[in-house]
Amino acid sequence: MQDKLRVALKSGMLVVPAEFEAQRAQIAETLRKLSGKLEIKNADDRKQIRTRQAVLNSPEFKALWDRIKHKTTYRVQFDNEKLIQSCVEALRSDQFQITKTRLQWRKADISIGKGGVDAKEIKGADTVTLNEGDIELPDLLTDLQDRTQLTRKTIRHILTESGRLNDFKRNPQQFIEQTGEIINRQKRMALVDGIKYQRLGDEQFYAQELFEREELTGYLKNMLNAEKSVYEEVIYDSDTERDFASQLEMNNAIKVYAKLPGWFRVPTPLGSYNPDWAVLVEQDGGERLYFVVETKSSLFTDDLRDKESAKIKCGKAHFQALTVGENPARYVVATKFDDLIAQF
Repeated sequence: MQDKLRVALKSGMLVVPAEFEAQRAQIAETLRKLSGKLEIKNADDRKQIRTRQAVLNSPEFKALWDRIKHKTTYRVQFDNEKLIQSCVEALRSDQFQITKTRLQWRKADISIGKGGVDAKEIKGADTVTLNEGDIELPDLLTDLQDRTQLTRKTIRHILTESGRLNDFKRNPQQFIEQTGEIINRQKRMALVDGIKYQRLGDEQFYAQELFEREELTGYLKNMLNAEKSVYEEVIYDSDTERDFASQLEMNNAIKVYAKLPGWFRVPTPLGSYNPDWAVLVEQDGGERLYFVVETKSSLFTDDLRDKESAKIKCGKAHFQALTVGENPARYVVATKFDDLIAQF
């Protein structure tokens, strides 16, 4: 895995052979997972990050923290019939395409030497399309039940209503994988659709002292020196976060801010959610605005995975539940600093 491949993945400029263009999204996703695991960091560059006391103990940061520190609990209203209908509609859509099952035969010369087994592909590769009658069909309901955790009755209802069972015979494995993904995607959206958050008691909150008690470390190549931050350096995970932090430092309207640490979590049905930033803005007239900001490289639907967009929806509901009193904090999703400026 070379650095230029990681750059191509981050910039969305990955190039694949023409015959694999239809699978480019899946290829890129697999490569992203692999490149993340293969990244090697120099332990000598690891540094403990100290808090900036002048910011941490300032009345400005206290005012910001008091607006976002409280914890919440949530309730989910799950509509089973609505879930079934959304799954049926998704399976009926044109995006659900099942191709015929094909076998590809590839020939190679194999030689065994001192260095081990060496294979060289030779001409003669061929692709054979299987007849549907020759394919052994697996247990569809059991497989989908394991993947989705829905009852067999519900799955049977979804498949019957969709009218796509003939596609199962064409390519069983592809049908099971795509159907499982569709059902799980609709489940995630159903869990957060109509979710209700409620603030817990006054004693349930993230104490400001946690910034000093909880150790924060990072690597030098992913740090930015900061003057207005609650920490002396900002750890960024992407170019978008680095650019956003730089603009926070340079803009005179920004008084204090914090890259929210990992211990600051919002509970969701899909796992905990850690927002990116807390920001205090002071306008020329002296009016103060408080924000919680989630930075994303893109707001296009295809680029925001379903689980991630669902957690963002939960984040909005969480901070909406904290909008009590005068001048509460507002939750914003931004791709660049100008998106935040537009909220002033």
